[in-house]
Amino acid sequence: MTEQNYNFKEIESKWQKMWEDEGAFRVEEDLSKRKYYLLEMFPYPSGKIHMGHVRNYTIGDVLARFKKMQGYSVLHPMGWDAFGLPAENAAIKHRVHPAQWTKDNIGSMRSQLKMLGFSYDWKREIATCHPKYYKWSQWIFLKMFEKGLAYRKKGLVNWCGSCQTVLANEQVEVGLCWRCDSAVIQKELDGWLLKITDYAEDLLSDCEKLSDGWPERVLTMQKNWIGKSYGAEVDFPVEGFDKVIKIFTTRADTLFGATFMCMAPEHPLVSELVRGTGQEYAVSEFIKEVGREDKKMRGAEGAEKRGIFTGRYAVNPMSGEKIPIWLANFVLIEYGTGAIMSVPAHDQRDFEFARKYNLPIRIVIIPERTPNHESRIPNEAYTGEGYLINSGWFDGLNSAEAQDKIGDYLKEKGIGKKTVNYRLRDWGISRQRYWGTPIPIIYCKECGVVPVPYEDLPVILPTDGDFPPDGRSPLSKDDRFLKVKCPKCSRDARRETDTMDTFICSSWYFLRYTSPGFDDYPVNREAQKYWMPVDQYIGGIEHAILHLLYSRFFTKFLKNIGVVEIDEPFKRLLTQGMVLKDGATMSKSKGNIVAPDDIIEKYGADTARLFILFASPPEKELEWNDQGVEGAYRFLNRVWRLVISQKTEDRSQKTEEIPNSQLKRITHLTIKRVTEDVERFHFNTAISAIMEFVNALYQKPEARSQKSEVKEAINTLIILLSPFVPHIAEEMWETVGNKNSIMKEPWPSYDPESIKAEEITIVVQINGKVRSRIAVNADMEDEGIKKAALSDVKVKEFIGSKEIKKLVVVPKKLVSIVI
Repeated sequence: MTEQNYNFKEIESKWQKMWEDEGAFRVEEDLSKRKYYLLEMFPYPSGKIHMGHVRNYTIGDVLARFKKMQGYSVLHPMGWDAFGLPAENAAIKHRVHPAQWTKDNIGSMRSQLKMLGFSYDWKREIATCHPKYYKWSQWIFLKMFEKGLAYRKKGLVNWCGSCQTVLANEQVEVGLCWRCDSAVIQKELDGWLLKITDYAEDLLSDCEKLSDGWPERVLTMQKNWIGKSYGAEVDFPVEGFDKVIKIFTTRADTLFGATFMCMAPEHPLVSELVRGTGQEYAVSEFIKEVGREDKKMRGAEGAEKRGIFTGRYAVNPMSGEKIPIWLANFVLIEYGTGAIMSVPAHDQRDFEFARKYNLPIRIVIIPERTPNHESRIPNEAYTGEGYLINSGWFDGLNSAEAQDKIGDYLKEKGIGKKTVNYRLRDWGISRQRYWGTPIPIIYCKECGVVPVPYEDLPVILPTDGDFPPDGRSPLSKDDRFLKVKCPKCSRDARRETDTMDTFICSSWYFLRYTSPGFDDYPVNREAQKYWMPVDQYIGGIEHAILHLLYSRFFTKFLKNIGVVEIDEPFKRLLTQGMVLKDGATMSKSKGNIVAPDDIIEKYGADTARLFILFASPPEKELEWNDQGVEGAYRFLNRVWRLVISQKTEDRSQKTEEIPNSQLKRITHLTIKRVTEDVERFHFNTAISAIMEFVNALYQKPEARSQKSEVKEAINTLIILLSPFVPHIAEEMWETVGNKNSIMKEPWPSYDPESIKAEEITIVVQINGKVRSRIAVNADMEDEGIKKAALSDVKVKEFIGSKEIKKLVVVPKKLVSIVI
């Protein structure tokens, strides 16, 4: 190759083949080495990778290569989150079976990832739609069933009629399905749930274990989602009804101020309550209206508060007062008991509701104990603590005392108790779709619900039938799948036709990577013992709650049954920012997609990698910039010309020891800066340090007479570049005479002695005459030189109490003071 010709196509193809032929990234447990498990969240095989993928995986690849060169045994795997609704929607659109669609897309995306030079151990590749994988997802489900953590229950669900499936609350946006924008309704269905609530306290308290390695923002989101609160459960009897409405409150001190009740429209008692009241139709219409609202918006501050009277009354168990029962859109069935006591004088939301519907407001807390307190209705709720009034025999107590004594009273009278409540709800995993993991349950008329025997796993999802164009699951009509003999009584029975939520698949895949070919158990005990936990996990902030919470839940459960030894799966977490273009997230609908293939074709994979790492810190959003890509490409060509112009000696040849020089100092300073920046994920500043290093090498031709220093500098430059741009680094390493792959080189360490700054002498003039000389570090900033000059004994004596009218620092030469 000529000096001007950096042929990225030839270079990248050459080294990708070399790495694959040599199995450069394969890894096994090596007890003689420290381990480092580096993992990026695996992708859904949508057909093409996008720049968000490229950013995520490039960040991970830099760390994997860096740690490998530091001597770690690095596990860096890749796989596919292959089940899910998008494959079915695409199959309907393109008239192809979801299995074929998924298989083709995996092949396409695997090729793209290889083109970018990522250091994956492809021998560990997994796909969650493969029976050898989902067999163990079914096995875990059965273990949860054995332990009482998997159960079946009828309940209201978010139902998309277009997609014919249940949606999680997070998948409903402004009352619409997040995938197809169809209206979502509430529908009662039987479904399977996992009792994640049994682990609520462990999931919450163990957030503290993660505080050193996880972003505080993510931990806060998880804590809020779990939502622990202390308070009391109280039973409110319903007048003329044999049932009570149970509420949870964190303010038992305000019980005497409850002047009405509000229930979630989805509350299971509603239909019974309204029967015979004359309110049946009005309530039914209200429930339908609320069912079309976005649940997030219903509970949001500032959202319109709407309600309807049920026609029934409850009895306040503390005051004995009859109070009306309303349905309200802001009360959610997912939190607490789905019903609240409404204390409008001391809750702003209740206050606004009471004002709107002309409901009574009673003050029961005042901020200070005064003999003549105000009892008129305020303009807003007082939500703080204070002293009780209008509260019977609890009057005069402060809020803290009252909370405790009222809690005791509730228990004594059998009308309530002190308790702890969690916002977290059990995880509904049933999906009325085809493309997912079959739930290993059989229904028998004689035996009821029967788990599939372990020896019969996996329950295979049939992939050889037709997939209907309307998207309805074919499982309920496929007798080969549906009809089965009961494992207990051998009579005719049927299989469960719901499939599992795809979050099941991603809740333990990180464990399977440690032993992907192991057939006797979900994971090999010795392998997981060596590799787990994941040392660094990388993915988007959009997965901060569900995926990460479910993964933590699965890990804790698997530890409890002896499958793994760790109770937290991810030691450190990095959430990278989105890739934007023209100020907006890249999307087909906005027409601002930049295809990685186009960039690789025009500039090469190394240019794409370099730009995406240099343009922004990883946790920040990245604005795509075509000029920035051009700049990255020009820089790589500049490095190429610099390196191949050197006739460097073989590294194995001994050279004379030479005194420290400025070039050696710059070399070791760059090692220090790049190492520290990569450790902190400051890839943009690490690359900036390398760019400064290249500038220094171009600007110091006089240093090239010191061949050993130049050789060290050039070799160091290539090594420091290699995690970021591995293809060109390998080629340059070979070009300057090195035999082995650069990945086999140890990461360089800096010499503290070599980075010590040289001292220079600065002349200090006062009113034009030399009064002193001071010694300072050669790289000292002007402000430091100024302070050093004014601190000098001779200068201080000469200036004395005189006023300094002017002070000028001439860099590296003198300080001029006018007094």
